[in-house]
Amino acid sequence: MRYITSDIHGCKKQYLELLEKLNFSDQDHLYILGDAIDRGAESIEVLQYIMKQKNVTYIPGNHDYNLYMFIKELGLGLDNFKNNGIKWGFKYWQCDGGLPTKEGFLALLEDERKEIYDFIKNASVYKEIEHEGKRYILSHAGIMNFQEEKLLEEYSYFDFINGRMDYDTRYFQDENTYIVSGHTPTFYIRKDRKPLVFQEKGHIAIDCGCVYGGNLAAFCIETGKVTYVKR
Repeated sequence: MRYITSDIHGCKKQYLELLEKLNFSDQDHLYILGDAIDRGAESIEVLQYIMKQKNVTYIPGNHDYNLYMFIKELGLGLDNFKNNGIKWGFKYWQCDGGLPTKEGFLALLEDERKEIYDFIKNASVYKEIEHEGKRYILSHAGIMNFQEEKLLEEYSYFDFINGRMDYDTRYFQDENTYIVSGHTPTFYIRKDRKPLVFQEKGHIAIDCGCVYGGNLAAFCIETGKVTYVKR
């Protein structure tokens, strides 16, 4: 079976419980739509666990990009500040949930830090998968600056990790094409404000706000079934 989850945000206990609930095995495959890190206490631990899983495809989100950018700008010690702009950006990131990520990252050996940097750098920002004539486009935030005639490879990196989808609008007129996204907690999308997967108008939104007290969700491509773990 193929599953999709998103926005684990350092909730390692819930992530491991989700894998157990799925009876996740070597014959299965999991797609994670970014933001395994930030906000939750075990951010780096979650990311390192994912990196060791051979049957997991990681698609980066905006929080992953922030970590990557700061490593690139500041070095593996996150301390090579060249101007006040990067210093204030770094402080803002910590206030926006990056503090546990920073602390966990700096507790690692240098080789381990480099592995994390390379992992995020080399991750593809979107994936396409198919099942029984249905096409699923997977990315963290969906697709910004959308034009139906535009090829996916023509979008920028940031079109897939930043911004908010209009979940009241069908993007692809083909009813067998779905955009699967995280990034925006579903209790902001659903009219009932429940932390459950949202499925309407060609959207499948799966960030159910685990780190905020909601659920961690996994959507199964083959069955359409959703599995939840409560915070």
